[in-house]
Amino acid sequence: MHKKIKNLFYEKLTFEKLMQAHYRARKHKIYKIEVINYEIHLENNITNLLNNLKNNTYHLGNYFVFKVFDPKEREIKALPYRDRIVHQWYVEEFIKPYIVPTFIHSSFACLNNKGTHKAVEEVQKQMRIFKRNFGDFWVLKCDIKKFFYSINPHTLYNIMQKYIEDPQLLHLTKILIFDNSKSINQIGIPIGNYTSQFFANIYLNELDQYVKRQLKIKYYIRYMDDFIILLKSKNDCIEIKKKIEQFIGQNLQLELNNKSRYYPYKMGVNFCGYRIFTTHKLLRTSSKKKIKKNVKIWNNQYSNNNLNINFALQSLHSWLRSF
Repeated sequence: MHKKIKNLFYEKLTFEKLMQAHYRARKHKIYKIEVINYEIHLENNITNLLNNLKNNTYHLGNYFVFKVFDPKEREIKALPYRDRIVHQWYVEEFIKPYIVPTFIHSSFACLNNKGTHKAVEEVQKQMRIFKRNFGDFWVLKCDIKKFFYSINPHTLYNIMQKYIEDPQLLHLTKILIFDNSKSINQIGIPIGNYTSQFFANIYLNELDQYVKRQLKIKYYIRYMDDFIILLKSKNDCIEIKKKIEQFIGQNLQLELNNKSRYYPYKMGVNFCGYRIFTTHKLLRTSSKKKIKKNVKIWNNQYSNNNLNINFALQSLHSWLRSF
């Protein structure tokens, strides 16, 4: 059983730690107007933020809402810069050191030294081990229907109480989860928040623990709301899928996407942009198209002298590691 976070809120709430959070929050955004304006009176702004958090007078600002259409239409909500500093402080000082270590080894999203490539490697590794130990097998591939929009904040807060006993930290947690909502029936968490990816991981860690501890399944890999289970037979897949549907419905108020299915391993596993086999892996056609599209965008930005070279190089190196 993990230890609960106790009496750490004020210990972690210092000017220096908030300043560190500011430097993390502004990364790759130092030329944005809101960051520049915040830094004009940086010490005063950090001091005021420190006092707001200390005196329980902190509240979230108003969201800027916009839509993105790649790979599909999604609504993104962005908080003012001041709130993004608080998110950085909250995640780095509490979630990463105290909650993330309780995650299972085969959870790969939004975690240091993991990510999509490591997830793909782990899927192939587990496929090879399963094939060597048991021969032919089946793959159960699932994802959650409208995951971020379906997370129940009340359930999420109850889960967070398993980890946190510090009253001040719980108070801030409630502010971050319920997101200025005045409706007790609010469902979903904003995709754009730094905290959201970690809250989402904590939410599905409940599923991870159920799969590993109660269903006793060894070959299981999850990347955010996509997960893979390797099983001996089609009947095993049908049975496990049903149990998972019941668990997430009753305990997390979630549903599996209707694309969730099971099939023989020889068909390959579509996961994190790849089609994975025991002997090799291939980039999916959609991934190749995305790479070509981004290269065209970067060429256009370079021609107009507004290319973010650091961002382009990071993406390029990520792709090169794929081959």
